[in-house]
Amino acid sequence: MTLFIDDATPAGILWHGNSPKREEIAAQIGADKALPLKELKADGAATLPVQDAATRSQQSEILGRSLSQDLAGIDRELAKAIAPIRLIHDEGAIAQIRQAAAVTVQAHQAGMAATALAKTEAQVRAAMESVIMGHNMTCAYSSIVTVQGEVLHNNHYHHAIHPGDLLLADVGAETESGWAADVTRTWAVSGRFSPTQRAIYEIVLAAHDLCIEAARPGVEYKDLHLMACEAIATGLVEVGILRGQPEDLVAMDAHALFFPHGVGHILGLDVHDMEDLGDLAGYEEGRLRSDRFGLGYLRLDRPLRTGMVVTIEPGFYQVPAILQDSERREKYKDVVDWERLEAFADVRGIRIEDDVLITETGNEVLTAELPTKLEAIEELMTPPL
Repeated sequence: MTLFIDDATPAGILWHGNSPKREEIAAQIGADKALPLKELKADGAATLPVQDAATRSQQSEILGRSLSQDLAGIDRELAKAIAPIRLIHDEGAIAQIRQAAAVTVQAHQAGMAATALAKTEAQVRAAMESVIMGHNMTCAYSSIVTVQGEVLHNNHYHHAIHPGDLLLADVGAETESGWAADVTRTWAVSGRFSPTQRAIYEIVLAAHDLCIEAARPGVEYKDLHLMACEAIATGLVEVGILRGQPEDLVAMDAHALFFPHGVGHILGLDVHDMEDLGDLAGYEEGRLRSDRFGLGYLRLDRPLRTGMVVTIEPGFYQVPAILQDSERREKYKDVVDWERLEAFADVRGIRIEDDVLITETGNEVLTAELPTKLEAIEELMTPPL
């Protein structure tokens, strides 16, 4: 292995301080030799174009050819070689993810504790992210701390929080070497869930627990997703929101009115690891992403293998753009009790997410220290006497 990297310039050292020399970095990563970038031979060199446009431009200049994020030729072959290696984590990687997971658990505990005195989402976010920064880690992605849980990737924090609200917090830490955790919990701002909030929370938790129980080597991740879909459909029939047989409702994608995304994704050196490679990593060779309403957002369609780390994160959301769409309301008019749904107006979004390591005999929940049971979450939010 040869490392091509330039030593820091005097100007770089002036502004950013000393950094390791080329030879030191090579020794740290186990490279056999280290050379300056100008000695990199462009002929026949494959690369993975990075997402940042400025850095991608530098890559193009070094290699002497224009790069595109639409992988082709030798770049695509390189990506196809890297993906299966990155899917399976070694002991060192798993140890790093454990560290990120442990700090993430502490961050969520801090968020729950801060909610009682907080006035805005931003104050809860600050409590959570301060724990991550205090461990000399960074956030693995833009934190989601919101009372608008129906916005799946909500990165606004200015809303006031009120006793009747649910607060959805999707926050994860990333270690100094880049390994990520990704955890979501949903709790009642008042510390106590309303009856309707409790009913939907228990439906989502049942789907979460069912998928984790079934996750082991050889199991198709798509089957876990469909298992979550049917569990959610079953629960929504029981509370009167949906009508019909759960398996039929899933077949017609009625569940996706409330659970439109996939049940999770790969976790590793990125929170949605390798998704900048398109579906090369997430999808087994020969498989294509579905155009079905209930399957189109599935990020992972592979059999699980020992050493993989995945998230399990079912949810329930009342997304106006979906529920108020005239075509969908017409299509699903016979299976949705819209009047009954109005009783659940205080449930805008609930998601429960854990990080799961696939082991030889089953799985290990790396974030199990953070409870998911409703009563345990309420207890965490109860201030000591």
